[in-house]
Amino acid sequence: MSPLIPSLLLHIIAIVVVVNGENSTIYEILKDHGLPMGLLPKGITRFDFDGTGRFEVHLDQACNAQFESVLHYDMNVSGTLSCKKIEELSGVSAQELFLWFQVKGIWVDVPSSGVIHFDVGLVYKQYPLSMFETPKDCMVVGDSEFVDSIRDGKLLAEAIAKRQSANLRNELDRESLGRNQMQ
Repeated sequence: MSPLIPSLLLHIIAIVVVVNGENSTIYEILKDHGLPMGLLPKGITRFDFDGTGRFEVHLDQACNAQFESVLHYDMNVSGTLSCKKIEELSGVSAQELFLWFQVKGIWVDVPSSGVIHFDVGLVYKQYPLSMFETPKDCMVVGDSEFVDSIRDGKLLAEAIAKRQSANLRNELDRESLGRNQMQ
């Protein structure tokens, strides 16, 4: 057998592997699904992607990336990719004011609209699609910092709710007192 034949076979196998996308990055896979590459931060150390659209990416450490608001990425982020959307997303949270919300899904309705939607549970947040064109640097945060931030946000929300409740009680008491004085 000529030494040229094994070499030729290796080249053909390498071409097939590249054509089948075995060497794709997660950013290219996002782009192939009609999503911007910047949905995931820089610093991904490993990723898995299967034929059903299920993906998992791994970062060295949890981190935050600054967009219009801050996105927090856990060390492991996973979800299911389909055309122009990510469903069953876990490992990503978005900060709104002082509160953190788990991002459950992301989708682009019409790319020409220039808008991307984030499902954060009770509401859908819209961002300019252009913010996510390229992967952002991600600032490392300790899990305890993130947990403290969530706790602080919950404490703030509880304080606001208590304050509103107290204001409502005072208002009702004044109305009741005014009615009693009129009788």
